[in-house]
Amino acid sequence: MTRIFPSALLPLALMLAGCGSPQPEAEPPLVGAKIGGPFRLTAADGRTVTDRDFAGRYRIMYFGYSFCPDVCPTDMQAIGAGLKLLEKSAPEKAARIVPIFVTVDPARDTREVVGRFATTFHPRFVGLTGTEAQIAAVEKAYAIVAQKGDPSPGGGYLMNHSKQAYLMDPDGKPMALLPSDEGPQAVAATLDQWVR
Repeated sequence: MTRIFPSALLPLALMLAGCGSPQPEAEPPLVGAKIGGPFRLTAADGRTVTDRDFAGRYRIMYFGYSFCPDVCPTDMQAIGAGLKLLEKSAPEKAARIVPIFVTVDPARDTREVVGRFATTFHPRFVGLTGTEAQIAAVEKAYAIVAQKGDPSPGGGYLMNHSKQAYLMDPDGKPMALLPSDEGPQAVAATLDQWVR
């Protein structure tokens, strides 16, 4: 059903719709969701990294793969640029956030590849990979579905995977989905809304 505004109220409605960041809700939308959990993966420098290494900091958790032709680079660009916007407007908040990229394609995304890919979008992005079993475990914990597509004639393949960017709190609990498909400003506004 289409809502029709009386013409006198339309300018007021448009003005209110264009106001800065949305009023904070009482609780973040993902509070209580069973998303997240312990993980043990490998960073670009070869170090073993666990979820405990990020304790006390907000985390952006994004899952994708470096050979992705379209969606992953677009999302990563929006997340990285959104974090840069927050670094300008609220540097204290931005400093408390760790952006993390976890591959869903560990066969091709070695630690070096995943590290280069992640830092292309923001210098603080942490790229993580692991064994097939480690990646499967973290996908399950974060409700990510990933499956290798049919091989192309040249032997390459695409990964079919779910597309979410989670904002996790300093205790590793889910807070909100980042609207990476809406661009950097929307990402920055969501981060600004929930990071304290």
